[in-house]
Amino acid sequence: MDFPLLSGMCQPNNLLRPIPSDSLPVPVLCEDPDPVLEPKEKDLNETELRSFLGSQFDPHFMSVSPPEEKHAGQEDVGDADLWQKLPVTIPKEIRALDFEVPHAKKQKPSKKQRKRLHQWLWSYTFCPVVYAWSDLGTRFWPRYMKVGSCSNKRSCSVPEGMLCKPAKAAHFTILRWHCQQKKGVLKCSWIRIQYPVISECKCSCPN
Repeated sequence: MDFPLLSGMCQPNNLLRPIPSDSLPVPVLCEDPDPVLEPKEKDLNETELRSFLGSQFDPHFMSVSPPEEKHAGQEDVGDADLWQKLPVTIPKEIRALDFEVPHAKKQKPSKKQRKRLHQWLWSYTFCPVVYAWSDLGTRFWPRYMKVGSCSNKRSCSVPEGMLCKPAKAAHFTILRWHCQQKKGVLKCSWIRIQYPVISECKCSCPN
């Protein structure tokens, strides 16, 4: 049975019920620190858990063991990296700009100049998704997920003022260790949940 991601409310783990959340970025879960609610070594059999998750295990976004140190931190997006991340197709809204200059002798730039201006504007206003590995803790499997965020090193508008914000999310199925009381007995098992990861950012006005 599939469940959406649990909400980030602080409450005893055995009382949590999976409920949907469209909030981006994903709120940090407040976990009950009681070690009784932790999965035991016998519950972390990788072969069994891989079989349970099946084809929904995505090695590009999931890792059972800690990712290599060089990939563990947030990726740094410089101007060169930003350009490499640009989609090939420039949005039609930008392509429609002809950059007319009122009262100028040459009102319209050449086709080559317009193309360069379109590329410059697209590179300046494009909002990349920056990925970083996150340790979800022992109550999730796989424990490590690559999560996205929107880069806000600078404004994404001309003139400045707008910022990159989450626009879309992709949902990945992972396992969640879930405990609840049944007739006075604590019952725990792995359940499937939908974990949202930011997949697209857009240039928006700040709140």
